[in-house]
Formats: sequence, C-alpha cells, structure tokens
Amino acid sequence: MTKLYLEMNQHDALYKQARGYPGGLEALAQRMGISVNVLRNKLSPAISTHYASFEEVSEITELCQEARRDDALLAVRAMNWRLGLVSFQVPTASCLSDDELASNIYRVVKEIGEVANSVSGALEDRKITHVEFDLIERDFAEAMSALIEWRERVRARTVADSGPIPDAVQ
Repeated sequence: MTKLYLEMNQHDALYKQARGYPGGLEALAQRMGISVNVLRNKLSPAISTHYASFEEVSEITELCQEARRDDALLAVRAMNWRLGLVSFQVPTASCLSDDELASNIYRVVKEIGEVANSVSGALEDRKITHVEFDLIERDFAEAMSALIEWRERVRARTVADSGPIPDAVQ
C-alpha cells in the first residue's frame, strides 16, 4: 500500500521536500552530516519516536533552496497555512515595468481560476474528500501568495515612482 503525502500537512510536506533533494535522502543526510537512517526516521510521518528539530527543518529548507528545488519551501508554507498564515517570496526588483505588473495581474487571475477549478472539480460528485481538500488548500495558498506578491510589487513600483510611502498610508 502506497502512502499518500499531503502537501498542506507540514510533516508530509517536509518528507516530500527532503526526498526530492538531488540524490535523495542519502545525499541530503550526507550534506547534513547525519546518517540516512536517522534522517529517514526523523522525517517519516509514520515514525513518531523521532523528530526533526527546528534547526534541522531550517537546514533542509536552505539546502533545498540552494539546490534550486521548486518545492524547497513546501514545509514552511504548510506550517504557515496550519497557523493561518500565508508565506510568499518577497520580490527583489526595485522598479517594475508596466508589463511586469500586468504579468502579475495575469498570474493572480490564473491562480484564482485554479482555486475555482479545484473546488468545482471536487464538487462534481457532491462531496469533497480529504485529498481533494488538501489540493484546494494548496491552490488557495498559492492564490493568496500571488495576490500578496502583486501587492508588494505595486508597493515597490510606488516607491520607485513617488518615493517612500508615508506611515499614514501604510
């Protein structure tokens, strides 16, 4: 029987994220200076006697970011979602063109469309399963992240065009 790992469950997400590291858990354990069996036990959602420390979770995330893994922040996003928060990568661009801002608008609309599609698809049989809900949750998190990123890009453009934003406006 194959275990289904849910991306919006922080433990499952960390396990999935770590397994996707180039070279798998073996390479990740070697980079962290621990045995692969210890790492596997700490990350496996099925083992309740071992846990990854906060520092180890941070290190795994950093190593996955260095490896340019698309899912490098999966566990962080899942943990934030559990706590009612949404995380997003703060844009580093200091000045954004009209085309770049328009591109952000399209991304936001696309992400909202994906949420609507997920909910609509889940409701086809008149019930939403836990697996479907996990996918819907992920789509909601991505849509909110896109919206917040768009806000930050508009803020950066405002600062570039008009200078620092006064405290009263923030």
